[in-house]
Amino acid sequence: MIKYFALGLAVLSATAAGAQQARPLYQNSQAPTEARVQDLLGRMTTAEKVGQLSTLLGWEMYEKAGKRVTTSAAYRKAVDERHIGALWATLRADPWTKKTLLTGLNPTQAAEATNALQKYAVEHTRLHIPLLLAEECPHGHMAIGTTVFPTSIGQSSTWDPALIRRMAAAIATEARVQGAHIGYGPVLDLAREPRWSRVEETYGEDPVLNSRMGVAMVQGFQGASLKSSANIVSTLKHFTAYGVPEGGHNGGSISTGQRELFQSYLPPFRASVKAGAQSIMTAYNSIDGVPCSANPYLLTEVLRQQWGFQGFTVSDLGSISGLVNNHHVAATAPEAAALALNAGLDDDLSGYGYDKELLAAVEQKLVTAEALDRAVGRVLRVKFEMGLFENPYVDPARVAKQVHTPANIQLARQVARESVVLLKNEKDLLPLAKTLQRIAVIGPNADNIYNQLGDYTAPQPESNVVTVLEGIRAKLPAAQVTYVKGCAIRDTASADIAAAVAAAKQAQVAVVVLGGSSARDFKTEYQSTGAATVTAGGQQVSDMEAGEGYDRASLDLLGKQQQLLQAVVATGTPVVVVLIEGRPLNLNWMAAHVPALLDAWYPGQEGGHAVADVLFGDYNPAGRLPISVPKSVGQLPVYYNAKRPTTHDYVEVDAKPLYSFGHGLSYSKFEYTDLLISPVETAGAVRIAVRFKVKNTSARLGDEVPQLYLSDDVSSVVTPVKQLKKFQRLTLRAGEQQEVAFELGAEDLMLLNSRMKWAVEPGSFTVQVGASSEDVRLRGQFTVGHAIEDIAW
Repeated sequence: MIKYFALGLAVLSATAAGAQQARPLYQNSQAPTEARVQDLLGRMTTAEKVGQLSTLLGWEMYEKAGKRVTTSAAYRKAVDERHIGALWATLRADPWTKKTLLTGLNPTQAAEATNALQKYAVEHTRLHIPLLLAEECPHGHMAIGTTVFPTSIGQSSTWDPALIRRMAAAIATEARVQGAHIGYGPVLDLAREPRWSRVEETYGEDPVLNSRMGVAMVQGFQGASLKSSANIVSTLKHFTAYGVPEGGHNGGSISTGQRELFQSYLPPFRASVKAGAQSIMTAYNSIDGVPCSANPYLLTEVLRQQWGFQGFTVSDLGSISGLVNNHHVAATAPEAAALALNAGLDDDLSGYGYDKELLAAVEQKLVTAEALDRAVGRVLRVKFEMGLFENPYVDPARVAKQVHTPANIQLARQVARESVVLLKNEKDLLPLAKTLQRIAVIGPNADNIYNQLGDYTAPQPESNVVTVLEGIRAKLPAAQVTYVKGCAIRDTASADIAAAVAAAKQAQVAVVVLGGSSARDFKTEYQSTGAATVTAGGQQVSDMEAGEGYDRASLDLLGKQQQLLQAVVATGTPVVVVLIEGRPLNLNWMAAHVPALLDAWYPGQEGGHAVADVLFGDYNPAGRLPISVPKSVGQLPVYYNAKRPTTHDYVEVDAKPLYSFGHGLSYSKFEYTDLLISPVETAGAVRIAVRFKVKNTSARLGDEVPQLYLSDDVSSVVTPVKQLKKFQRLTLRAGEQQEVAFELGAEDLMLLNSRMKWAVEPGSFTVQVGASSEDVRLRGQFTVGHAIEDIAW
């Protein structure tokens, strides 16, 4: 009996061992990631590999019948026949997708939908490969029921990377619990062309500020581990130099030298890659004749060989086929697919740039098996590192407790408050007294929820968004608050300026809320990329004058807004202008005639509360401009860190912006003293310690943002007149003084010399410390005695 029992154990043991051996290595969670990737690649057909590089439009892939959500026939066909590896914007809702609050998915349904999609992919494919689900996440997950934060231009106006990291972590959690794995963002394009439609999506004109914000977003999105149920992959956009198109035309070509490319446009991407970003999106534009989606120098030599990037690259929507249709650098679609993949572009956002065209390229021997495996391996690697093979599903029961939480709503209010920039406050008109009894709230952006949310925003229940009018009424419930819209943003067919004048005459103060709009509507026509189709003088007049595709020829207030403002000012009632906008606009007249100006950009769902907090002194503003405000489009470009020589004035106007980069006022006053600069040089290294003191000399607690700018006094190549290097947002009590300590290193001092090598050159440098790029309070110099050459970058 014992002998037979032992024999039975041996047979069972052998069977178990055989089963263990039969299990594919790629399904072993304990195996090294690279071994799993190679094992899976070895089992895949060419068609399956090509399918993994297709990211299709996701909102077409589910069906909703009442409360029940299932996969669509289109999705099942895409999986069965095309072996797709990813979806994009599955949970997106907006006029382009035609998903509304009724036809789209609430957060719990979203989790159920992504589970259904994953279940089909895992159970109905030969190798059981899960999906990657990418979503738009620039200022909140672009899905129904999520928290809407200020757009990126407002985020950078906080000059508070720690706060933005917290915001990014909240966005990541809201997306991941619904089944998303990738968040498109941050947008790291330098916005040096304010006519361009997508300024609101950027962090402004400066590479250092953009870098700090980009790193904060990457760290917030990705956290400590991508296997966490609260983190997502960060996709950097748009690689590269996309924000300075000629004429402001979205996606247009740009002109820049290689030195400027490396010194200005690439640093935010490099910093974010070094912070661990796992994905990067190519830009639509070309640089020096080479489209970014087929540029091996950028995608392979710079990104991977120089920077050590280990993640995967993805095209912008339709940019691979754009190599044929837009750039005309490929004659056929297979040639375009080959150009992109061979250059180092791994993933196709569209599903029609690679797919059958890439299969044809392989058959025509335009793409090698090795090149295909390289791209597929990069996508699979992320799936393994996120733990999707072991756990592709989410728990719908958790979603309601983690999306649009009270904590996230409060965080949205804090980001909005910190983003508000006080441009002007003549005779301390602000803060307004809470004893006011009669207030007129006037203007097209005073009570329009979508106008204050920006582009890439899902439909919102009205109860989710607090407008400026609602914020003021909530702040002063006993006051008589009279609202008159006055006019639209763009439409000149009708206006009620007379009613606005009457309301202002009866009020103690008039708050006039003007600006722009990126609010999409169902009347607008859209291109296949999602950008709006805009024609001059079109019959349909929406409010939208910014947002993707809405490039401007001027920066003037549109519609009858200027007439409205002038009529209200003419009443003699004190006026405060609140700007809600996506780009710098022409503020010349109001800067000369209105005593108080606030710029709130697109402040998100809590914008009304945030603006009211600032207007009535419950929050002391400290936002700083991340982009210069020009006096005229004729000055453009007018960014602060232009290269020498310094600009000279025009016949009609001087060369300075109306409001400079870094500008922003406070209800407090601050004094800068005791600048101390201490350079220390060692072999191959330099450290410059910069110390100074900042004192709140007022009777009110407030934030200040000390900024350190550096000038290389004499250099072998032309350098900027000044360049931001360090900044810090401080909170100081009334009368409090704090010492600020910054340290500059070789990377802060180096330039790209005539041999295209990074080096620190001997000589003198000037340090400027102050409250903006123009408001310099302290100056000092230091000297570097020894060169540091061939610095790795």
